[in-house]
Amino acid sequence: MSSAMRYAIRHVFVYAIAMVCLMPSMASAERDATREAMERFEELLELRQSDGKLVPRDILPLILVSAQPRYQESEAWLPVRAMTALVRAFGPGAVRICEACMRLRTAVGEGRIVQSSGPVDLAEIIAFDDRYRGSAEPARTGVWVEETRNGVAVRFVDLRSGRLVYAHNIDPDLREYRGSQRSFRMAEELERRARGEGLTHAMFDVAAYPGQHISAEWAEQWGETNSNLSGFVLSFFDPVLGVGASYHRVLPWLHMTVGGQVLLSVPTAVVQGIADVDIDILDPVLTVAGMLRIPFGRSNYAGLISVSTNGNVGLGISLLNSSILPFLP
Repeated sequence: MSSAMRYAIRHVFVYAIAMVCLMPSMASAERDATREAMERFEELLELRQSDGKLVPRDILPLILVSAQPRYQESEAWLPVRAMTALVRAFGPGAVRICEACMRLRTAVGEGRIVQSSGPVDLAEIIAFDDRYRGSAEPARTGVWVEETRNGVAVRFVDLRSGRLVYAHNIDPDLREYRGSQRSFRMAEELERRARGEGLTHAMFDVAAYPGQHISAEWAEQWGETNSNLSGFVLSFFDPVLGVGASYHRVLPWLHMTVGGQVLLSVPTAVVQGIADVDIDILDPVLTVAGMLRIPFGRSNYAGLISVSTNGNVGLGISLLNSSILPFLP
């Protein structure tokens, strides 16, 4: 055997040993992910009830049809954890479990015995529920929970119509969930553009050093790619008590906006109109301010650079679609 062949075999052997040693720790980490994902599942159930997407009177009673583990170590605790989450969210009297749905099923008919395993259909679930629920109200919604590599997959299905009530892949950090939400928002945004509807933004700019500029702006987002912002501006400083118009362009890089404001100084315009004298009271009658806003990630804050014809250059912050006190919930 050549030395190259021995070298390759030795490396394959070392790699195999390393994989065998790492597999238990990898599986353990994935089971930890399942536990954390079940916590997120419980929290999401509460949120979906509060926002009206899971209305108890429309979906209760629930029946847990399946809690399918991915790993052998999860077989004992996953169904219990799923039941715990559902009971905490909806109450003990509103949740049932179909143990027969998770086992080998035997049906005795005239002259025959049929055994079946695997996924159970809605008719079988309803039959099991009718057989064992006694005088209780029939179950309305079936729940399936499946352990995945990154967390859990859940779905709620209306037992009478087969309508999908709720479904999501849930991981500890809600990455897939946030991706689903972003996809939904993108679809909603594309439909809004197709309808030709505008989108209004409110921005409050404060540049404090070394020059000052303070203004509030209401702008409409428009254009084929929604890259244009134009609207009305009210300034409080630079100029003092000014009104005017604005235009900004949204750039793909960091979603920053570049544009400007054209502002009329109300005090100066009023005095000049009354006295019929070309005199500047607090500020020139017309001020042009250039603005650069750089958003901080996905937050409602942006860095601000302002330059005006009054000689003011300032650095500050912009509040994007925020309340007056954005630090409050």
